[in-house]
Amino acid sequence: MTHPPVAARGRRRTLALIVLALSATVALTGCAGLANLPGLAWLGGSSDAGEPLALPEAPEGTIAGFGAQKPNWTPCEGGMVCADVYAPLDWEDPAGETVTLRLVKHEATGSQRLGTLFVNPGGPGASGVDYVKNNFGYAVRPELQRAYDVIGWDPRGVGASTPVQCLDAAGMDEYLFGQDKAAGLERGSDAWIDAALANEAEFGAACAAASGDLIAHVSTASTVQDLDMLRAIVGDAKLNYLGFSYGTYIGARYADAFPKNVGRLVLDGAMDPSAGMGEVVRAQTMGFEQALRAYATDCLQRRGCPLTGSVDAAMGQIGQLLDRVDANPLQGSDGRTLTVNTALTAIITPLYSKDMWGYLDELFTTLATDDADVALSLADFYYDREGGKYLSNSTEAFTAINCLDYPSAATLDRAAMRENATALAAAAPTIGRFQGYGDVGCSAWPVQGAETREPVTGAGAAPILVVGTTGDPATPYQWAESLAEQLESGVLITYVGEGHTATTSSDCVADTVVDYFINGAVPTSDPRCS
Repeated sequence: MTHPPVAARGRRRTLALIVLALSATVALTGCAGLANLPGLAWLGGSSDAGEPLALPEAPEGTIAGFGAQKPNWTPCEGGMVCADVYAPLDWEDPAGETVTLRLVKHEATGSQRLGTLFVNPGGPGASGVDYVKNNFGYAVRPELQRAYDVIGWDPRGVGASTPVQCLDAAGMDEYLFGQDKAAGLERGSDAWIDAALANEAEFGAACAAASGDLIAHVSTASTVQDLDMLRAIVGDAKLNYLGFSYGTYIGARYADAFPKNVGRLVLDGAMDPSAGMGEVVRAQTMGFEQALRAYATDCLQRRGCPLTGSVDAAMGQIGQLLDRVDANPLQGSDGRTLTVNTALTAIITPLYSKDMWGYLDELFTTLATDDADVALSLADFYYDREGGKYLSNSTEAFTAINCLDYPSAATLDRAAMRENATALAAAAPTIGRFQGYGDVGCSAWPVQGAETREPVTGAGAAPILVVGTTGDPATPYQWAESLAEQLESGVLITYVGEGHTATTSSDCVADTVVDYFINGAVPTSDPRCS
């Protein structure tokens, strides 16, 4: 997730493009009582980029040469095989420098193999390799395991592919949890914006120094080219693809760029390719505000709920907790600072899945006693941080990709930012007042974004399933409606429920997806699963 979804990653972040597809079961470390989360799996954390695997012979300096690579598949975890392949750093200069892409493959277990199914979990910045390794049995139905070789890959800039690099662990801690240059300044004032710009400029300079030319070549447009190269490498005439969350943006842009190469595409938790940054920020802020209200409604019906009174009163109590942290940031037992924006990250993390709402009980109970540790542990989970170490580069990749994926303004319009911040506060009274000023982050990024946010058509593509969840806070349902309408062959599949993405949440949706991937069956009307 160019204009980023971040005013400043961690400290003054907005919610835009927080679109990881979270699923399965893992443990949140470092926080008592926050283990074995149902319905959630962190998408990074197990891959060690280390040295590249044995690469195939260097491809010719042509686009066709890259598609003709023969991966050197090597056994890796869980009976799967892994490989690295080349891609051009710049697809407009295939004879120039190269990057590597890490792949993991689970080979089809049945005798009637239909081809390869590529899977992307979202982000931007999430590892597709880790997602397939860690969640394969949960995320991919047995019928698909039998019929397809399933491949996950780390997009350029991410994980075990050639990664965006910025700071060491101590530097990331300082960036995300350290002393804020804007502390004590009036939010939205010129001095506050200047301090935020200074924070982001320091981070961007570190990324440029550590990553070099790579940070100018990690846009989704480049990843779409990579994906068509991978299709050619595995020998499939058509792309079969399951994309979650931000992965739906990759799939939608692929359909627009290579409509004749579209096989069977499922886009679950859809983004709207035509939505500008302001629209994205507003929709996600309202989505998480509504999800928080749904949590409060549920909480008030349970014994032990830390909130009291009506739903409006409960939302007011949450707002008061945020105001207290904003006025007086808390210290964790490890010395890190909990600012209001880190507290917001802690709140939104459980809102991705209704199964996680109970962890908000513990969060609000501890914040009420000025205990920051539960909030910091939830933020660690989001940032893929454990034991003082960052297990992936998801934060760095998130920023680098987003800062290329949205067009950058020539100058920072402070008056427009203030106007938008006021509108957000009115639209989402509990969290909206903290979500303005998202333009700051990429205004200080060393590479200006030039991608356009335009509707897609996928003219001539085979039918594409677009899945939307009515209560999805991260990729609001109206985005799925919009994407399905934009695509000439888009078919909307609705899940009436809460949470982010639906293929792993609803048997009805999963059965529809399986029938499509196995038999090419396309619903004649929206099944409206629940």
